[in-house]
Amino acid sequence: MKKLFIIAALAANVVAVGAKDIKTVVFTTQPQMHCQNCENRIKGNVRFVKGVKQIETNVEKQTVTIQYDADKTTPAKIQEGFKKIGYEAKQVVKKEEKKK
Repeated sequence: MKKLFIIAALAANVVAVGAKDIKTVVFTTQPQMHCQNCENRIKGNVRFVKGVKQIETNVEKQTVTIQYDADKTTPAKIQEGFKKIGYEAKQVVKKEEKKK
């Protein structure tokens, strides 16, 4: 029983050490996305930016939502990934994030 408790404690410690700082950023693009091909081009290329975990595109809202590991990348580095495929990405600032 004591060994089981020690193993459980060590496993919990390993999980805590491996925790990542996952953040979300929303971009709009220029030129705007028009179709599935535009979405596929963005998803297929920006996913190679180190630290990018998930990409969701929305043609109706003209947004690209990206979850990323903040320990490995920044929104500025992700924007550079857009430039490589001919898009300019501008970060959308949510109302609660705006400076007063």
